[in-house]
Amino acid sequence: MQNPPLFSIVIPVYNEAENIEPMADEIRAAFGGRAESYEVIFVDDASSDGTPAVLQRLAAESGGMVRSLRHRRNFGQSAAVATGFGAVRGEWIGTLDGDGQNDPADLPPMLDEARRLGVDCVTGVRARRRDNFIRRFSSRVANRFRDAITGDRVADSGCGVRVVRAACVAELPVFNGLHRFMPTLLRQKGFAVVEHEVNHRPRLRGVSKYGVHNRLWRGIRDCFGVRWFGARALPARRVDGPAGAAEQGRRG
Repeated sequence: MQNPPLFSIVIPVYNEAENIEPMADEIRAAFGGRAESYEVIFVDDASSDGTPAVLQRLAAESGGMVRSLRHRRNFGQSAAVATGFGAVRGEWIGTLDGDGQNDPADLPPMLDEARRLGVDCVTGVRARRRDNFIRRFSSRVANRFRDAITGDRVADSGCGVRVVRAACVAELPVFNGLHRFMPTLLRQKGFAVVEHEVNHRPRLRGVSKYGVHNRLWRGIRDCFGVRWFGARALPARRVDGPAGAAEQGRRG
């Protein structure tokens, strides 16, 4: 594509060969007939299955609309999200998990809402979780604990469906856990974040990479780091006068 797209969709994947092509088809259907140009960036976190071959073929067939990046080793979901953020060309970024449980059809209305309200991020809330009891319970406990420790309220911090201005993500610290705390980190930097109810689907293909250890206990520990960051964070929009107005215009 010669001109930069308006919207960049970042999808971290790890051993999700069966989910990638259906997801790309759903994205194409979701944005069919819309005026916005878009790109899809899959970040392969060193998969050991057929993921690299699927991504290579999709990228070759897409005419530049689908891009893929591959980590040299497995760094985790937050690292894959940060890698994707560093590669985007759009003014706005959408994120989806790579397991097929997020619905790409949620992204267009979330983009519309962000632009209509003039906010910096719209973050998803899974109204009806299609996960087992252990996953729902651990997420519920982690969400309530993180709200108490960070002082911020996010109904569903683990939801992977988000729309955010590309200019804002440059202000985010990159660490293992970034993807769980993005709404709070953005608010700590002075950005406006709203919530939007999204669809959630059962996993039909592949195997979950998360359990109680890496979902609940690590998330609880990370809350204290995010609280420290919030106490030390500097506001993102720091420039006064014409230069500040120009910066705000670029973010708009």
